[in-house]
Amino acid sequence: MWEFRRDPATLTVQEGQNLEKLFEMIPALRMLHGFRLRFKEIFDTAPDRQTAARWLRALRREMAASELDFSPFWGTYDNWKTEILNYFDDGHTSAAVEGVNNKARVIIKRSYGIKSADTLWTRLILDLNWATKAVGKTIAQIRGLVTGLKVVFRGLCT
Repeated sequence: MWEFRRDPATLTVQEGQNLEKLFEMIPALRMLHGFRLRFKEIFDTAPDRQTAARWLRALRREMAASELDFSPFWGTYDNWKTEILNYFDDGHTSAAVEGVNNKARVIIKRSYGIKSADTLWTRLILDLNWATKAVGKTIAQIRGLVTGLKVVFRGLCT
């Protein structure tokens, strides 16, 4: 599946062969892979929201003509169409924030039973790869960093 997720132009010969074997085992994946690449291409190359919307409509028609059911995907698109097309105005996304939120949810699930907020915050810092920033600092300094983050985040939480 690793080859399925990567850009085909970056695959080695062996990885390309692995991808072809995957398509032979599950033929519907070839079509799905093509749709995924077209979707990515739209986000990488559309110069503005009108062009992107037009290209997405064409892709939607093509996907609707396939034997696969993409209605949940397009339902989500319809619900968030304005916000999704906003990306094409200036290219900014909330991906970084969503990544942090996802990490926090995973940590909370993985940390079931942790009773201390300090421990939870410390795990969040370490899991967000901030551990490298903490290397060489004393425990007291790390606790100070955690305290500062708590103050910032508590002010943002409702």
